[in-house]
Parts: sequence; C-alpha cells; structure tokens
Amino acid sequence: MTDVVIVGAGLIGMLTAHELVSAGMQVCMLERGQPARESSWAGGGILSPLYPWRYPDAVSELARWSQHYYPELCRQCAAGSGIDPQWTRSGLLITDIDDPAQVQQWATRFGARLEQLDTAGIRELAPELGLHPGSAAWLPEVAQIRNPRLVKSLRAMLEQRGVEIRPDCPAQGWDIEGGRVRSVRTPGGAVSADAFIVASGAWTGPLLESTGLSLPIEPVRGQMLLFQGEPGLVSCISLHKGRYVIPRRDGRVLVGSTLEYVGFDKQTTAQARDELHRSALQLIPALASLKIEKHWAGLRPGSPDGTPVIGPHPDIANLYINAGHFRNGVVLGPASARLLADQLLKRAPTLDIAPYQVENIKNINLS
Repeated sequence: MTDVVIVGAGLIGMLTAHELVSAGMQVCMLERGQPARESSWAGGGILSPLYPWRYPDAVSELARWSQHYYPELCRQCAAGSGIDPQWTRSGLLITDIDDPAQVQQWATRFGARLEQLDTAGIRELAPELGLHPGSAAWLPEVAQIRNPRLVKSLRAMLEQRGVEIRPDCPAQGWDIEGGRVRSVRTPGGAVSADAFIVASGAWTGPLLESTGLSLPIEPVRGQMLLFQGEPGLVSCISLHKGRYVIPRRDGRVLVGSTLEYVGFDKQTTAQARDELHRSALQLIPALASLKIEKHWAGLRPGSPDGTPVIGPHPDIANLYINAGHFRNGVVLGPASARLLADQLLKRAPTLDIAPYQVENIKNINLS
C-alpha cells in the first residue's frame, strides 16, 4: 500500500511524482516498458509550442508557467543527480508567418518577448539559414533542454527520495469498488494505493476505456534525424513549415519532425528520412556535409487541440489523469504536474483548472 500510484513513468509522470514527493507523499510508478523511453525520450526538447499563437490560451498558460520554472527545475536536477539537463536559451526563429498582427497580439497577451525581423535582420541573426523570407518572428527567450538527460536526472532524484519505479510492469486493469479504485492489476499482482494517476501518454485512452471514459487521445508518430556537427554551426532553433532544426551544445543538430497517424507503429521509414533530410538542407545548407548519426521515431499523445486533461476522473473519486499533451509534453510538463498535484492535494490551484477538466476537453465521450 502506498499513497499514490502513477501509471506511466515518462516525463509527465516523473514530474508529477516530483511534485507529490516534495509534498511528503509516498509514490510508486508503473511503466509498461522502460521509464521515459517513449515520447519523453524521442522529442526535441524545445521549451515552447511551435507557432504558439495557434494554440488555445490554456496551452499558452501552461507553457508560460513552465518556461519560468524550468531554469530552477534544471538547477535542482543537476544538483540532486549530477546530470545536467542542459537548459540553454537558444531562441526560436519562425520564418513562415501568416499573420504578424496575430503574432503580436499573442506576444502582448502572454508577455512574450518578440521581435519582427526583415530579411536583413534574419541574415544578421542566422547567416547559416538557407531561406530568405521577407519577415520572421524571433522569440529570443525560448530555451531548450536535452530531454533524455532531464528524465535521467529526474529518475535518479526520485529514486534517491524513495520513489519505487517498476519497469516492464504494464497496468492491465482496475479493481473498482464503491466509486473508487482499490488497486491496479499488473502481471506481478495488484498494486493498491489511496490515489491513482494515469500519465500514460499515447496509451492513456485504451487504459481508461474500462472505466467508462473515452478520451480523444491517440498515438501520433513523429520521426527525427540527428546530425553530427561542430558547435557554432547553427546559431538558434529555426522553424519553417512545421520542420525545425535544433543546435545542441555539443554540436549535434536535431531535425524534426513528422506528424503521422499510423496507430502504435513506431517504425522509421525511408520516406520520412528523405523528407526530413530535404527540410534540413533547405533550412541549413551546411548540414549537407554532416553525417546522419541517428534516425528514430516516437509516439506522441495526440489530442484535438493540444489541451491536456489534468484532473480527476468524472466518476471515480481517487483516479486522476495527466495526459494528452500532444507535441508539447516537455514545455507543458512542469505546470501540468503542479496543477495535478494541486488538485490531488486539495491545494489552491496554481492556474485555473477549468480548461483542463474532462468535461471541458473537446470530443470527450462520457457514455
């Protein structure tokens, strides 16, 4: 028996565990495979939604809170584990702007530092860029992290603080009695707790169907390329027509990503590799001389408009959900974890919880 069982040991689950352990709770985490090896590992680690003005305000609110918190979180991780997540303020250059007025309105509303650049300004900022658009949006305060390093660090800290993380331990069903979960069934037996949290990413929907809740969360494959490079080749994160280039501190350059509705298929494809390679060279022609070090795919927890579910199950008193972050799990994670913990612990919420409740998420089936 423990205070809380979290089903899913990816970044969202780990950050939620971090919040609960910090509040004095005893936590056990169950992971169907290896901890944080799904979308938490596969993504790019940009600490901003792509084209943030295209998202609902609920997403922007989570992003803004998390962006302010990330430097402190990474300091805690580095100090507590010896693993530096490499928080780096790279800035984000977006070169395909449809409506500059809309972009400015979003920046004003959410206090984001924004510069509208002309062709000369773009060339001065990023001379390596192969595109020459007439205008671009420059968000100089956008940072990035190395998400594999972040989850390694979090795991080490959680285990040091007594969190039990069980790999290869999938949740197979629920024992529900009197409107409460008594235990979650696993291959190793039932695991009991006072409260349960589902933070299972793309696997959240099937796991909750047996509780009578159908969530519009589905797997969406994203494929990525990694180039071997030297530091300084790419000056900032660049985004054009949905494809981005991210410079890492060690000179590696990450390129992403595809958006594929193919179910739970995580296979990489030659077609995606070729498309990503062409996009990479269009953005940064100098990448043509670099070796592709790795090509991989991950499954995002897709949701209708990117707004996650963060809160209680509508019918089961001690079951909570923190899932559906789509492409933005890394940047939304800290705020989502804080907000989930606020609700479970009955604290005053850090943000307005209403937009993230089950009944307010689009296309929810409560039958």
